[in-house]
Amino acid sequence: MEKVDQIIRNRRSVYTSMFSGKEVDDSVIESMLENANWAPTHKLTEPWRFTIFKGNGLKKLAKFQANLYKQRADNNGNFNETTFQKLLAKPLECSHIIAIGMKRHEVVHEVEEVCAVSAAVQNMWLTASERGIGCYWSTGGITFYEEAKPFFNLGSDDKLLGFLFIGIPKSENRPWGKRNPIEGKVKWVKS
Repeated sequence: MEKVDQIIRNRRSVYTSMFSGKEVDDSVIESMLENANWAPTHKLTEPWRFTIFKGNGLKKLAKFQANLYKQRADNNGNFNETTFQKLLAKPLECSHIIAIGMKRHEVVHEVEEVCAVSAAVQNMWLTASERGIGCYWSTGGITFYEEAKPFFNLGSDDKLLGFLFIGIPKSENRPWGKRNPIEGKVKWVKS
């Protein structure tokens, strides 16, 4: 149990600026995905859907999201060149990016599906952390663009819940974690 406690408490967000540029072996990604598949799931709907980008796939994702942003921003008159360039560049800082999708099933409430996918992502994150791989979950960019869904094989009732950015850290030193004491977040009812 001490090992499990340690893995959970040492999980951190490791941002792309902290990545070394070295590639994560696909076997680690496959292990992350297999462990994601064992997350709790209401009525066994298994709503998680993942699209993995690596190599030239990262360039394809970068171009897609930057162009979709530009199209939307041009239509709204609020295009920002810095944002556009960031969307083109950030994916290329990663070894892999996993797009996180939720396939909607009508047999359970939507929040239950979101919770199941979140548990799957936590399983991936813990797996990566235990192996010394850095990652973080981002809901930026095109996450909330309805017209992005088909690119990730998601339907109109499905959700794109963000991206897991993955890379090998430059250093073994992880950011320090900080949490307020659990006592302020818990109420015991004993009678």
